[in-house]
Amino acid sequence: MKRFIRPLACCLLLASGTLFAAEPAACKKVRMGVVNWTDVIATSAMAQVLLEEMGYEVKQTSAAQQIIFAGIRDNRLDIFLGYWKPAMDANIKPFVEQGQVKVLPEPSLADAQATLAVPAYVAEGGLKTFADIAKFKDKLGGKIYGIEPGTGANTAIKTMIESNRFGLGGFQLVESGEAGMLAAVQRAIKRNEWVVFVGWKPHPMNINMKIAYLTGSEDVYGPNEGAATVWSVTAPDYAERCPNVSRLLANLTFTADQESQLMVPIMQRQEPKDVARQWLRNHPEDLQRWLAGVETLDGRNAAQTLQASLAP
Repeated sequence: MKRFIRPLACCLLLASGTLFAAEPAACKKVRMGVVNWTDVIATSAMAQVLLEEMGYEVKQTSAAQQIIFAGIRDNRLDIFLGYWKPAMDANIKPFVEQGQVKVLPEPSLADAQATLAVPAYVAEGGLKTFADIAKFKDKLGGKIYGIEPGTGANTAIKTMIESNRFGLGGFQLVESGEAGMLAAVQRAIKRNEWVVFVGWKPHPMNINMKIAYLTGSEDVYGPNEGAATVWSVTAPDYAERCPNVSRLLANLTFTADQESQLMVPIMQRQEPKDVARQWLRNHPEDLQRWLAGVETLDGRNAAQTLQASLAP
């Protein structure tokens, strides 16, 4: 369908040097892939609420990352807001090399991190680096708390123990799910006991507990002490076909603290879209930033339209 411009809007907007036009009808349905990670669920819900309020129809498909990349390749999905780099590099590499998916130029989250962590009082007591762990083996009970068996985080700990790296040869890896690990850490904090565990951000643990990330990891969890970024991925030609949605995706950036805050109510079983709507009501500055230069499906100013529609 050819783009069209309403005559009155044309006159008004040409005078201001800005030209608005409705998005092609083929872009109305947005097919979004979502991995079952709370941070990706939170940001995907935010994108869905914004798009639906703008007049789009959004369908989310929850799947593993490889299936999502293949879905974009096969024209069964359009967008994905959860490419964690470097964690997903190996899985996305063949799709990028074949030109089957496109990674947006800038990350949606620039300050993510995953590495070993301790309660703040433990860091204040002298355990600040990976090399410090072995010095406090007795206070730690000789244990390092990981997450689910088979994860990369646990594999890194096992490798350190087996190779006696940082003097960790006599330590035991305690494996459990995320909830079990966090429960153990919270118990330790209540008792003012020492504990080392796998920590990451964004995550509510950064809000609910005072923690410190260890340094001196020598790239055990990747360069720059486990630093990570998150990127949005689309079909290769999506920006040309649906420039308005693509502008929204480019604008939709977060900090680890913002995502951690969004994750808190979601992990307390609140509906992600309700959490997103409440965030937009409470943070109009984010709504304005995310919708800068973005229009509704029928060509109206998105920021003005959503500010009115989302009002309490």
